[in-house]
Amino acid sequence: MTALVMFDDELADGWAPFSLTRPCGELIFGRWTLRERLERVAGTRVTGHVTRPWLRRYAEAGAPASLGPDRLPDAATYWSSRAVPALDAAWGRSPANLWLAGQLAGIRLAPGGRPPQPDWFAAPRPEPGLADRALPGEWLLRPWDLVSAGPARLADDLAATIGTGVRDLPDGCRRLGSEAIRLGEGARVEPGVLFDAREGPIELGPCVEVRTGARLAGPLYAGPRSRLLGGALSRFSGGPFSFVRGEIDGVTALGYSNKAHDGYLGHAYMGRWVNLGAMTTNSDLKHTYGTVRVGPPGARTDTGLVKLGCLLGDHVKTGIGARLDTGTVVGAGSSLFGAEMPPTWVEPFSWGPGRTRERCRREAFIATATRVVARRGLEADAPFRGWLGDVWDEACRP
Repeated sequence: MTALVMFDDELADGWAPFSLTRPCGELIFGRWTLRERLERVAGTRVTGHVTRPWLRRYAEAGAPASLGPDRLPDAATYWSSRAVPALDAAWGRSPANLWLAGQLAGIRLAPGGRPPQPDWFAAPRPEPGLADRALPGEWLLRPWDLVSAGPARLADDLAATIGTGVRDLPDGCRRLGSEAIRLGEGARVEPGVLFDAREGPIELGPCVEVRTGARLAGPLYAGPRSRLLGGALSRFSGGPFSFVRGEIDGVTALGYSNKAHDGYLGHAYMGRWVNLGAMTTNSDLKHTYGTVRVGPPGARTDTGLVKLGCLLGDHVKTGIGARLDTGTVVGAGSSLFGAEMPPTWVEPFSWGPGRTRERCRREAFIATATRVVARRGLEADAPFRGWLGDVWDEACRP
């Protein structure tokens, strides 16, 4: 069996705010990260990521490392992080150019072959002499596709993996609808929780806690050791240690993040280690009901979406009562507070109120991240701190 390598092309390189801090294969789409989905289809673990040079020390528990040009295997399948294969795709093992929806998604090389050159990953091309193999699936073009297409993908993923689910819910809980519900080992659900399974399945991972007063509407997935603390949660997919409360709709959270208080979060994507202060609320619909534009001043892009809330990079924090406008993008490491609404494009490592922000100092950012990680029982070791330092250097270089 050949090695399995994911790569970010030139489009994935521009997936702000997430591409600054992580390979795009480590983003959740539906029930799993893009890497975890590929591993399920291929039947083997991903060896590593070919990604942006400043992520050479990428170090996250459970995820493969970044691979430099001198570490690329010859006998390997190289697969685009933006290509989403169908779960029932017949993967195969023979050398081939791999196509998905009419576009080249990757190549599979035999032992003794020459790994791709660095420029190949930005704009991959078919390998001469290889057979062509087509697989079913879809492409992600922009980071907001993770938001707009996420709930439908989540519903399909859960329907394909949950099976019949449970017949009997914990004492004092009610259900609506007939879609499957699965409770992971050690999940604790207090009385008074409503499971609304009319529009999609619901899965709670191992050791998830759900408190009284929560209304869970599918499709919904909560990763291991998450806490659903109350409120109306619908069309939500959360990685491990997602602590959420309030009104949440159409949201993906990478995990290890807190939205533990009331407030609305809709049609949004949260990176890892995000902490939203009490009553933080985003808008996800313009007064004109027009399509939402996203991007920095002078280079905004029309998403074509009528509903789009916010994209929050890793390690973002907001103060109490923070308000985020429709289509807001907040760069990694930013800390926003104060009464004034921030702009819809916030540069990474911004610190301060509204539109008068400063740059968060490198040492202060890493020190805070170290304390935050320790609160979840993880160690911010030297590789972890080096990765975050490299990210700061890239974002804040003159």
